[in-house]
Amino acid sequence: MRTLLKSATIIDTSSPFHKQKKDILIIDGKIKSIADEITPKENHNRIELENLHVCQGWFDTSVSLGEPGYEERETIKNGLAVAAKSGFTDIAVNPNTLPITDNKASVEFLRNKALHHATNLHPIGALTQKSKGIEMAEMYDMQKSGAIAFGDYKKPICNDNLLKISLLYAQNFDGLVLSFPKNEAIAGDGVANEGVQSTILGLKGIPALAEELQIARDLFLLEYTGGKLHIPTISTKKSVELLKEAKNKGLNVSCSVAVHNLLLTDKELENFDGNKKVSPPLRTDSDVSALIAGINEGIIDIITTDHNPVDIENKKVEFSTAMDGTIGFESAFGVLNSIFDIETIVKCLCTNPKKIFGVPIQSIQEKENASLTLFNPDTAYKFSLEHIHSSSKNSAFLGLPLHGATYGVYNNKQLLLRK
Repeated sequence: MRTLLKSATIIDTSSPFHKQKKDILIIDGKIKSIADEITPKENHNRIELENLHVCQGWFDTSVSLGEPGYEERETIKNGLAVAAKSGFTDIAVNPNTLPITDNKASVEFLRNKALHHATNLHPIGALTQKSKGIEMAEMYDMQKSGAIAFGDYKKPICNDNLLKISLLYAQNFDGLVLSFPKNEAIAGDGVANEGVQSTILGLKGIPALAEELQIARDLFLLEYTGGKLHIPTISTKKSVELLKEAKNKGLNVSCSVAVHNLLLTDKELENFDGNKKVSPPLRTDSDVSALIAGINEGIIDIITTDHNPVDIENKKVEFSTAMDGTIGFESAFGVLNSIFDIETIVKCLCTNPKKIFGVPIQSIQEKENASLTLFNPDTAYKFSLEHIHSSSKNSAFLGLPLHGATYGVYNNKQLLLRK
């Protein structure tokens, strides 16, 4: 298969063609030639798109796909197609399925189900059996079968000693441990950020302290045990400060932030829209500013969509009983492109997450495998249902103006474009 990308602006700081507009010829999945003008003699698939930009394929480190168990929310097949059309060549899938991904058979099921797609699926194994936080799961066996990290999705490890043992054990095979930052005793049954807005709306609050206490504990344990720790989806100003201090100490810790926590605040809850009920909750303007600064300063390593499809029966209900989560694939780039420069987006959607989670990085150079995201950074539109290809439509971004859109990906010898 021969594919020719015409007049593509290359965004790749590791490539000699960074910020240059070039033709890119791909043959059987490898970049054959990069030049100002390429005219192949053989038949080829010629791709000419408005204001085409290409970069290394994006990697989303927190994705929920309902299958197995919750296929009404999303299937693996459609989820991978939506991820590809949204620019993601790789996704890490959370273990919040039925059954929980807590053994090698479950990991192998996900990997086999995802074969032959343009987007690669990387399972995250549960850290504890059935994600109950009581006994450690079969981490080594899962890693041998293809799991790239271990964590209980949106469930904190309340047992301090269990996290300590997990961090020690994972060092035997260079495993990455994930710890969700929430102190359940402090958070209680809160449904929104504790503050002025939750008081006005009469919603039970989740203090920022619930996140920060858990992060402080995790960092103390990591300093004691060593190993590799990733803290997913932080959301407060103090959390950024704690991570900065830990990194200055030399601890092997990384963290991510969800796209919605970089744009939306608790002021968005005025209409009690269940699509904006997420975990961690939407915080304040000062938190959002601190998170953005944390990205720009390199304290926060990764941006994730935290894509979490929820069926209408669990979303179109009273706000306090709605299930947490928003989809994020289709809107991610349009949001981030209005906040950050392209190089920062690529660093946090590709370079950093692949390094931290151990996924190969393919530079845009001749003789390299082609793993590319195709996008247009200069188109503006209002995000609506017609832009959503996910099975579930629970987007927190509906009705918002976005800037920039993806065309799709070239990966695994496949070109998959949004229609």
